[in-house]
Amino acid sequence: MTKFDWPLMSNNINQADKRALTRFIKQSDKFTNGEKVKTFEKKWSKWLGVKYSTFVNSGASSNLITLKILREMKKNKSEVIVPAFTWNSDVVSVINSGFKPIFVDINLKNLALDEEKVKKKISKKTAAIFLTHAMGFVGISKKFLKFIKDKKIFLIEDACESHGSNLEGKKSGALGNISNFSFYYSHHMSTIEGGMICTNSKEIDSLAKMKRGHGLLRDSQNTKLIRNIKKKYKDLNSDFIFYTEGFNVRNTELAAVIGIEQIKRLNKNINARNQNHKIFLKNLRDDIFFKDFDLKGSSNYGLHLILKKRNKSLFNKVTSKLKSNLIEYRIGSAGGGNQLRQPYLKNLRNKHNFKNFKNTEHMHFYSLYVGNYPNLNKNKIIKLCRILNEIKV
Repeated sequence: MTKFDWPLMSNNINQADKRALTRFIKQSDKFTNGEKVKTFEKKWSKWLGVKYSTFVNSGASSNLITLKILREMKKNKSEVIVPAFTWNSDVVSVINSGFKPIFVDINLKNLALDEEKVKKKISKKTAAIFLTHAMGFVGISKKFLKFIKDKKIFLIEDACESHGSNLEGKKSGALGNISNFSFYYSHHMSTIEGGMICTNSKEIDSLAKMKRGHGLLRDSQNTKLIRNIKKKYKDLNSDFIFYTEGFNVRNTELAAVIGIEQIKRLNKNINARNQNHKIFLKNLRDDIFFKDFDLKGSSNYGLHLILKKRNKSLFNKVTSKLKSNLIEYRIGSAGGGNQLRQPYLKNLRNKHNFKNFKNTEHMHFYSLYVGNYPNLNKNKIIKLCRILNEIKV
């Protein structure tokens, strides 16, 4: 295995996290979902600016629970609009919940849904728009957000890669009806593995907490519902009434302890990532690489290298330079490029013309990113730009 001088990911867990975890293990006898999880959920909700949060074991689980909730709330709808450029669990959760994914191309300025193309796909069948705030960018405009709200369209936000990005001060993940976050170890903050479901709706929060733990009624936040269902099902053990379809995607007290520590330095880490990105863009040549990003409110996840024009030979020169300098990279950005090209969607592949996904295709074949993390050496960034700038076209 290659040992990279500049790896794609850097572990976010530091000594303060380890000390907090050690103290907790020594002092506590309960490590499953409990009071620390509740504390972390409250702290995260306050930081994000929402009323309710539900801590789960991964971002993918937050996707799944969210779409299962949507299925219950939108029984007469059959379609969910998704970007072709996203993470696979977004699409998988749509399909597994009985919806048809309606794919839309992205724009390159923020790597999110092309809003004008989305408008053309909205129909009476539309249950929701599943927006991805990709790679640290804010994935929606104020104008389009107003359009969605005026049309009363359900908005789901995947903010797994964009902790802290914001639209005029309001954080991504607090803009729509429900949002999903990931706390994988390389993200803006980490619980090693983990995810969060966030909302301002008490009904959605109640469903999220039940579905997280097998669908058990006792986890509902709705006391009136609990009282009425217990009366209705007197033949059941009141502690084991499985009210809704559920799973076991709970996280642990151990992960919550780490989350409580990590959130203390989250804003500082976001600022450091953004400073790295600014240095990168300032020093990178603009005749080869696309740099016209909408950076307002962004919270950078990775340093993007997107060719301005389709040129396979040039792209190979870029990857060759990175390899020779032991710089790890990922082609097609974080989610593996165009989801419609992935084998799990082989039954849908022939139903779509890739020409309708021009920007997604460009990202699939002519883009990559290298790692960005708070402790990244600034001189390394400048050196990387110098190496790339020396490439002969």
